[in-house]
Amino acid sequence: QMQLVESGGGLVQPGGSLSLSCAALGRIGEINTMGWYRQFPGKPRDLVATITSGGSTNYADSVKGRFTISRDTAKNTMYLQMNSLKPEDTAVYYCNVRGVWISAYDIWGQGTQVTVSS
Repeated sequence: QMQLVESGGGLVQPGGSLSLSCAALGRIGEINTMGWYRQFPGKPRDLVATITSGGSTNYADSVKGRFTISRDTAKNTMYLQMNSLKPEDTAVYYCNVRGVWISAYDIWGQGTQVTVSS
């Protein structure tokens, strides 16, 4: 069994920074892609950023230049450094991992609230 444990998030003022982390625990197998998504109230979950096993990254246009996704392969942990935060970044952030352990899997973290407000 595999699970994702998220940490970070919280309340920050506009222009501030926050860092999220997501640790993959358990029978991980081979991780292909890790990513962060966010969900605004009443809206579907949207892509924030992804990173592949080869280190290739992809960002939503709204966060390019402000957010940085990274991963520590040895620790099976992914990070999201969020700078220059805006009130419109307020959302619940979810980590996602896709990989293979006997069969393909696609799992989600529990979500963490990020609130940008003065």
